[in-house]
Amino acid sequence: MSLLVTGIGELVTNEPSTPGAEPGPLGLVRDAAVLIEGERVAWAGPAARAPAADSAVDAGGSAVIPGFVDSHTHLVFAGDRSAEFEARMAGRPYTAGGIRTTVAATRAASDAELRSRLAGFVRELHAQGTTTFEVKSGYGLGVAEEERLVRLAREVTAEVTFLGAHVVPPEFDGDADAYVERVIGPMLTACAPFARWIDVFCERGAFTVGQSRRVLQAGADAGLGVRVHAGQLGPGEGVRLAVELGAASVDHCTFLTDADVAALAGSDTVATLLPGVEFSTRQPYPSGRRLVDAGATVALASDCNPGSSFTSSMAFCIAVAVRDMGLTPAEAVRAATAGGARALRRDDVGVLRPGSRADLVRLRAPSYVHLAYRPGVPLVDTVWIGGVPV
Repeated sequence: MSLLVTGIGELVTNEPSTPGAEPGPLGLVRDAAVLIEGERVAWAGPAARAPAADSAVDAGGSAVIPGFVDSHTHLVFAGDRSAEFEARMAGRPYTAGGIRTTVAATRAASDAELRSRLAGFVRELHAQGTTTFEVKSGYGLGVAEEERLVRLAREVTAEVTFLGAHVVPPEFDGDADAYVERVIGPMLTACAPFARWIDVFCERGAFTVGQSRRVLQAGADAGLGVRVHAGQLGPGEGVRLAVELGAASVDHCTFLTDADVAALAGSDTVATLLPGVEFSTRQPYPSGRRLVDAGATVALASDCNPGSSFTSSMAFCIAVAVRDMGLTPAEAVRAATAGGARALRRDDVGVLRPGSRADLVRLRAPSYVHLAYRPGVPLVDTVWIGGVPV
């Protein structure tokens, strides 16, 4: 069965070669249509040239964009840290130490409790236009505990990241090297079958560059792709380590040196910016403009987690990136779709072209610009995932 979504006032394809597309990276087509066959896009272009289909849906002049690709989340957890947020808003600085609070609550929760909460977050993501998302572990920090988190995450997404090296748990205080041995030994063995990626928090208060290198190399040797948390709390060597190891993405990038920016611009490693973190921690916003102008690939992601960024709204992240990170609306929308796909090394999502997955979002707006122009307004009208409305 085929479905034609027609009457699209403005179609973002992220494919400049789309028939009838205006010049520019968004592959923008006015008065457009998209033909869906099964789970895939079969055709996209001007509505006047659209092929016949078994059925049709009229978008009524609304804008349609690819589904958001959120390449950085921490959705498997228990507990609440609203008091920590309130304290930060009163002036207490953010540190990585609050992660242990979530670890304790998550360890105490049952599988059923974690699974139920995760399902709620997935519904929340879909309702806001996110059709592909990554989920990290990192709130178990024990062999059985981390295995449980990646196993539950794998039930809802193929993009699962093993983040045993999130922080050092209390039982290893003063002996981070011994904990690293646990991470790259039995913990990695238990978690790798459920994960696609390995990650490490390469930051003061978490793991050194040397420790991070060991974790990432062990994961790569086990067949996992590499991702890195770096540059969140201050400048360091984590960004260049990510580039050196060919990481798919280095995330946060709040504090970047000129050497970091040059390294990213000369590599395939995506700089993933997390606007919700700076919003929630009151740290300075990174400059997306600096990265784009240097030639680096930029993604936007929510970093949805209970401590430093408890938002699942990619539209919110787009608005903040435009307002405070120097991106144009077009750059921000591309970063939240095609950029996120690049950060996950995916070419089947984040775009609307023949052969891509039919993940579309119809907006209650005439243009993608409204995602930044109308911050906080629920603009998502209809979401298709694999050609199926959700």
